[in-house]
Amino acid sequence: MATRTPPETAADRPPGPASGRAGRPPAPEKARRGRKSATAGTGRMAALLVSPTLLVLTVVVLYPTIMALRESLYGTKGLDPKTGFISDTEPFVGLQNYTDIFGEAGARFWNAFWNTTFFTVVTVGLETVIGVAMALIMHKAFSGRALIRASILIPWAVPTAISGLLWRWIFNSDGIANALIGHQVLWTTEGFHAKVAVIIAEVWKTAPFIGLLVLAGLQVIPREVYEAARMDGASPVRQFWHITLPLVKPALLVAVLFRCLDALRMFDLPYLLVGAQKSSVETLSMLAQNEASNVRFGPAAAYAVVLFVYVLLIVLGFVRLLGADVVGDAGGTGRKKRRWASKGNRVEVPA
Repeated sequence: MATRTPPETAADRPPGPASGRAGRPPAPEKARRGRKSATAGTGRMAALLVSPTLLVLTVVVLYPTIMALRESLYGTKGLDPKTGFISDTEPFVGLQNYTDIFGEAGARFWNAFWNTTFFTVVTVGLETVIGVAMALIMHKAFSGRALIRASILIPWAVPTAISGLLWRWIFNSDGIANALIGHQVLWTTEGFHAKVAVIIAEVWKTAPFIGLLVLAGLQVIPREVYEAARMDGASPVRQFWHITLPLVKPALLVAVLFRCLDALRMFDLPYLLVGAQKSSVETLSMLAQNEASNVRFGPAAAYAVVLFVYVLLIVLGFVRLLGADVVGDAGGTGRKKRRWASKGNRVEVPA
């Protein structure tokens, strides 16, 4: 007669580290050690791959930033007002270069600050409107579209130095601009007309950049979304505001952010088109360069540091206020509309 052996219970199992939760086989110690080793190996490989980038950033970004901060704490060589002797080294002045900005000597700085902000707001605003219009035109299917696309993108491909000289020729006293408007305007002299000349040249050159990025965003929008909107009776204006604009928002924000960063550092175009030391168009970059060319490295470094902080605050505020899609989080309205369109082929567009 056969005898049955009762099943082994948890209480009957011997206690030990290899015993896991009830109902789950215990993980072998060797396998866990293998996973830890693999994780550590992956971390070392990631650190090894990232290290060249970190090294380059340290050399070209971190080190110059630290040196600029250090240089901004020193004054200029020359007569020391305290001792009455000529100093061969730059005296340490602490934060005096920064506090001078808020004194009588800071009038030129604030004029350059205002010019930088004015050029950034006006040029980026115009470029956004014109760039979106360019993208919509380039996205349409018509004969000769390749030629239109090439002609629109040519200004962006022209080097800034060449475009500055080109527009300087156009804005000459006997140039094409005066011939078109019918009276004489000295565009490259001091005055508001110099600002207008810089804005026209800058918008002509860089609006295609925004158009190119927005065109890339337009090409990934499914056609079914527009077809569903047309079936629901949505007008082209409604389709633009409720479909096109929300779906190209990530690409548009990236383009606007890049243009803001570039415009805040504007130097070459007004320098070539109008010239140096023109208060009408002098930007912070031009002011810092002018101070450095006059061997006033301390104030030049202070202006550069202030511009760096200004750009950093603009970028943080831009990303914070206008949406996280700039850094790749493509959620929100676009994802909802795509999901909705794929499910029901209906568009939530008011007719």
